[in-house]
Amino acid sequence: MSTVSVEELVVEPPAAARRLLGSVLRAGPVALRIVEVEAYGGDPAGPWPDPASHSGRGRTKRNAVMFGPAGFLYVYLSYGMHTCLNVTSGPDGTASAVLLRAGEVVEGLDVVRARRPAARSDADLARGPGNLGTAMGITLDDYGTPLFDPHAPIRLELNGALDPALVASGPRVGVSTAADRPWRFWLPASPAVSAYRRSPRAPSAAAS
Repeated sequence: MSTVSVEELVVEPPAAARRLLGSVLRAGPVALRIVEVEAYGGDPAGPWPDPASHSGRGRTKRNAVMFGPAGFLYVYLSYGMHTCLNVTSGPDGTASAVLLRAGEVVEGLDVVRARRPAARSDADLARGPGNLGTAMGITLDDYGTPLFDPHAPIRLELNGALDPALVASGPRVGVSTAADRPWRFWLPASPAVSAYRRSPRAPSAAAS
C-alpha cells in the first residue's frame, strides 16, 4: 500500500478537501476527475468538531471508518437510495472525511451513460454526490476500501496540488447546522460542478 500519497491527506479537513480536487477515482472501467468536494470534521472531543458531520456525535458502527486512518472509502446511503462516497482524512483516531460531490468522466463514458440514462448531458453524469456514486457503480459493500492499495477494486490517484487561484470555496450544500462553514471546494472551470442549495432548515445567513 502506498504511503506517500496517503500522508498528503493527514491534514485538517479543508486542506484534505483541496488536495482531492483534480484527483482521479477509478473503479473497474470507469475513472472520474474530482471537481467538487466538501470537508467534514468530527466529534467535540476532536480538533475539528462539526455538528453537520456523521461523526459529530461520536463513533458508531456506521461512521467508524471516519476515525481513520486516512485514505479509506466511507460509503453511506442518502435518503435510503443514493450512494455517497467519502475519503477519510486526518490522523488515525481523529474523525474527518471529504465528501466527493462531483466529477468529470475521463474513462468509461459509455458505461456511465448506461448507468445514468436520465442524465441530460455528459456534464450531468456525475454531478452531485448521489449521481457520482451511481456513475462509479459503488455500493455499500465497498465501505472501508483502502483507496491507495494498488490491488484494491477502487483506487484514488492524487495529482499535483492545484493552483489556489483555480479553486473556489463556499458553504456546504444542504446541511442544517454549521451551514455557513466554507468547507465546500470546487473548480469553477468545470461544467460538472453542482449548484449550491441551502438547506431550508438552516438558519438564515444573517442569523448564523
